[in-house]
Amino acid sequence: MAAQEQTQDQDLTGKTVVVTGASSGIGAAAAQRLAARGATVAVVGRSPERTAEVAAKAGAQPFVADFARLDDVRKLADQLLDRYPTIDVLANNAGGAWPKRTVTDDGNELTFQVNHLSPFLLTNLLLERLTRSRARVVNTASTTYRMAKLDLDTANAPTGSFNQLGAYGASKLANILFTRELARRTESTGITTAAFHPGVVATHVYDNAPLGFGWFVRSPLARPFFIQPDKGAEPLVHLATTADGAAINGQYFHRFRLEPPRNKQAVDADLAGRLWTLSERATGLTSTE
Repeated sequence: MAAQEQTQDQDLTGKTVVVTGASSGIGAAAAQRLAARGATVAVVGRSPERTAEVAAKAGAQPFVADFARLDDVRKLADQLLDRYPTIDVLANNAGGAWPKRTVTDDGNELTFQVNHLSPFLLTNLLLERLTRSRARVVNTASTTYRMAKLDLDTANAPTGSFNQLGAYGASKLANILFTRELARRTESTGITTAAFHPGVVATHVYDNAPLGFGWFVRSPLARPFFIQPDKGAEPLVHLATTADGAAINGQYFHRFRLEPPRNKQAVDADLAGRLWTLSERATGLTSTE
């Protein structure tokens, strides 16, 4: 708790922070918290109206990007590199869950692209700037990784059986594997990366859940069961600002608590490497030929 309290009042003047998925939910709450401490914040969201509203409240700059389109991610990276000489924190927070298998215009499965491939691409396109800035890369994962199975032959396939929770959990497991592999690949460069579960938060991520569950989550009836976005943003802000970078690098946290892996795939170094290779090909960072 002491470490959390130390970060609450940390002056971030002169620091540049990019928060994706910031047009609502914990991204919006984190953007406002970080801006309140003096950071220059880039608010990234899919909705032009909501993104502009959050940015205005935070005194921040809005950037519109739909992670279902990789060209949007590439354009976003160009805009960020053009505007910010340093990027001290990249918070990969955008995500969602969809009830049926949908193939994006890029040829990827929608859940896998939005939750994993697009943040993977954005991070790699910004990597040189992040390295020079000795940046933090914070990835929003989920406790659903515990029950997930990541099959690289099917996770991004355009056809086949589909389960909404299974696809979401696999993408969140991919977030943790990406965090570990990024830490390995950037060892001794100054980059620090960590993943976290924010808690069970009442956000728009449940909008596509069946049986009206998304409406229930944001209704007063759900308050005993779900925390609000401002509380869900706390571990993101903590990981972005804690002074002890070595203690968090490559790790996964259940809110503020370091969690020993509860899924053996989460620490499978070979799987992490193969996921990285698949992701490079799926995002066009390397040729598929």
